[in-house]
Amino acid sequence: MTVNTPLCFRGKKILAPMVRVGTLPMRLLALDYGADIVYCEELIDIKMLQCKRVINEVLETVDFVAPNDRVVFRTCERERERVVFQMGSADAERALAVAKLVESDVAGIDINMGCPKEYSTKASMGAALLSDPDKIESILTTLVKGICKPVTCKIRILPSVEDTVNLVKRIEKTGIAAIAVHGRKKEERPQHPVHCDVIKAISEAVSIPVIANGGSHDFIKEYADIETFQKATAASSVMIARAAMWNPSVFRKEGFCPLKDVMQDYIKYVLRYDNHYTNTKYCLCQMLREQLETTQGKKLHAAQSTQEICEAFEMGDFYEETTAIFEAKKTSVETKVQDGDDQTEDPDVIKMAVRFDKREYPPQITPKMYLLEWCRKEKHPQPVYETVQRPLDRLFCSVVTVADQKYRSTLWDKSKKLAEQAAAIVCLRALGVPEGKLCEGENHLINKRKRGDQEPLISRDHGEDLAEPSHKKANFIEETSDMNVPKM
Repeated sequence: MTVNTPLCFRGKKILAPMVRVGTLPMRLLALDYGADIVYCEELIDIKMLQCKRVINEVLETVDFVAPNDRVVFRTCERERERVVFQMGSADAERALAVAKLVESDVAGIDINMGCPKEYSTKASMGAALLSDPDKIESILTTLVKGICKPVTCKIRILPSVEDTVNLVKRIEKTGIAAIAVHGRKKEERPQHPVHCDVIKAISEAVSIPVIANGGSHDFIKEYADIETFQKATAASSVMIARAAMWNPSVFRKEGFCPLKDVMQDYIKYVLRYDNHYTNTKYCLCQMLREQLETTQGKKLHAAQSTQEICEAFEMGDFYEETTAIFEAKKTSVETKVQDGDDQTEDPDVIKMAVRFDKREYPPQITPKMYLLEWCRKEKHPQPVYETVQRPLDRLFCSVVTVADQKYRSTLWDKSKKLAEQAAAIVCLRALGVPEGKLCEGENHLINKRKRGDQEPLISRDHGEDLAEPSHKKANFIEETSDMNVPKM
């Protein structure tokens, strides 16, 4: 049994939240090299609230998946007690809803109050919150009271030391566990000196842990410099951004690993956790920096897939081996799911292995139309279709009920419409009724159209029923969604 110990923010070396960098492979690599805590990239509350939590059995991860099937946040057991989820929010209730969504999968929740970029500030998030202490207090108080995990926030300094200290004292009263301070004002950039004196004044003014951030340019060139920066700011802990982005082995007590080894270790995590190639490419470019004009750098720049990235780093064989392993695991999981479907299947359902192929039917004529026509003729209620979507591969299966008997195809289809047509075929064949195929000869529904039947049976769009469409129940599986298995 895993013991979930409260996260401590004193004496820690922390990977800072970085957009496009702080995804799962980078976080795990930082932990491997010695980071104590890792923050994910800032994720916006509204986008997270659209996500479903998915258990990914193939990757052994927990995924938060958007409606367009994109994985917004992915995490795993390895980091569960050391990852802090950072969100962008300007609304207390939305922030709490997101925190509750991810609470069981992370070690802490952070609110970004320091991002100076327009995409954040124009929505009243990030550094825009610094000018609205009432909203800051509302968001943080709501989170502290509403969840069990520690809450932190990350700020930038204000124009005056006094105003900054007063704001942090007010933040401390909300009950948060720690505060990270980027020692620059919101209009300052990395080339501007970090204000260690302001961070130190904050550290001396409050009792909660203060995490110093912003030292990559002026201080942190290697592991020993982390302590130098901590002493200069009197902070409890140090948070590292760009120095870790350039080489995450900066967290390693023994010193830097060769960059080639670091990048290969990163790529191994990329393959292990199916990281999208564009994100992988971006992170590797940040590591290569001045080496982007080398032959390897040019290959990386030209890469348009994870496989091409691996080939640029002489890891083509590793790519093939890893892909084969995950394809085998995917097949195993699919088989297990199918076996489970078979075991829980209603024994009273009549089943056949059929698919709907529109090439076998006249234009705008479908089995569903024939089944509806038959039900009318026999004075039965309209067919009722119940459709489910399988989380693993997002395929569909439909069960049609006609005269209190259920029918379905044992084959899963790529769309809801195809699954319903297949179910209709099973029903028609079981009843011994024509289904409208070209090979069946004269089609009475086509003849009805030619006679100008006043009750249209079809639409102009893909042959869907318009006349009294059958009742449908879209029973989509809610607890899980797409598994996003490796597409390497």
